[in-house]
Amino acid sequence: MDKVLIIFIKNPISGKVKTRLAKDIGDENALKIYNHLLTHTRQVTSLVNANRLLFYTDSISLQDEWPETDFQKHVQQGNDLGKRMINAFQASFSQGNNQSIIIGSDCMDLSTKLIEKAYLKLDNHDFVIGPAKDGGYYLLGMKYTEAKLFLNKNWSTHTVAADTLKDINAINKTCYILPPLSDIDTIEDLTTDLKNLIK
Repeated sequence: MDKVLIIFIKNPISGKVKTRLAKDIGDENALKIYNHLLTHTRQVTSLVNANRLLFYTDSISLQDEWPETDFQKHVQQGNDLGKRMINAFQASFSQGNNQSIIIGSDCMDLSTKLIEKAYLKLDNHDFVIGPAKDGGYYLLGMKYTEAKLFLNKNWSTHTVAADTLKDINAINKTCYILPPLSDIDTIEDLTTDLKNLIK
């Protein structure tokens, strides 16, 4: 198979996930929200026709709900998010594929159909990006590891997607832009369904 889906998740530990959200709803409720996001991400990605590389922040869990039959498990390597993504893409392309997409686990609006659309767009574009409404991105796809896209970024700020697009333009490459979606980072991002989880 020539397609790889890289999935970045955090180990679901109270006090270490959704910390901005936790300031308003507490650590345990933030963990409930994050576990719900993980379930959604797992369901969406399980249906994608690609090799799936699951990267944990801290340690591999063999006893969780991500089956090893469907997900190759790894630990993120690097001292910032950019370096961790570079290393993940390099690991992906070392397997001999020619299309790799990375996603996180913060977007309830992400769908299998949208990820598959991103692969289709990579047939005719060098890159694909799914901008988040907060200025970051929920998806990035490429055909080779372009390290420039991950360097000198102010991660978790509203400039990340725009700066990434500037980098792509600077190297004269093409990029397909998917519809903007919302990440779940603050209490203002919570939908009614998510709020019901913490009542």
